[in-house]
Amino acid sequence: TAAAAALAASHLARAEASRLLVLGTGRVARLLSEAMRAVRPIARVHVWNHRPEGAQALARQWRDQGLDAQAVTDLEVAVADADIVSCVTLATAPLVRGDWLQPGAHLDLIGSFTPQMRECDAACFARSRVFVDTEEALAKSGDVLGAVAEDGFAPERLQGTLAQLVRGERDGRRTEHEITLFKAVGN
Repeated sequence: TAAAAALAASHLARAEASRLLVLGTGRVARLLSEAMRAVRPIARVHVWNHRPEGAQALARQWRDQGLDAQAVTDLEVAVADADIVSCVTLATAPLVRGDWLQPGAHLDLIGSFTPQMRECDAACFARSRVFVDTEEALAKSGDVLGAVAEDGFAPERLQGTLAQLVRGERDGRRTEHEITLFKAVGN
């Protein structure tokens, strides 16, 4: 899962993206800094978790591995400051707001793999060029289903799948200022 997210970021995040924010501290979240560093020059990693002690522990683990990593508690400020925002949670209500995303940001949604789960609001979809790991995401992801129900996204706005990106059938990032979104449900 972390490798698929990094592969998508290699096509969708800005080439100079150096600031990563990870939401979540579970097994997949722990792999994200290394995966993203394989495809982008990540110099700083922030981590947020609904339990701050979990974020502090993961940041400490990453610092022990030589990374510039810090736990954060102000999610709005952290999202606004990140080049890549990777969500790996089991949230059932939006955590990331579209108006927090800065021009040029890449939003990576790995959680929300059931219709009852949600990591971002509809504005994230409305502001972004949207890609998915597989078209199954259109029917399975609470993020997608919620954005459709709230008129923030229509399935015909889908820009493509991860396979189409990799094969060069779809353009990845087009400009430095656009916001990109990758929604995975398990690939």
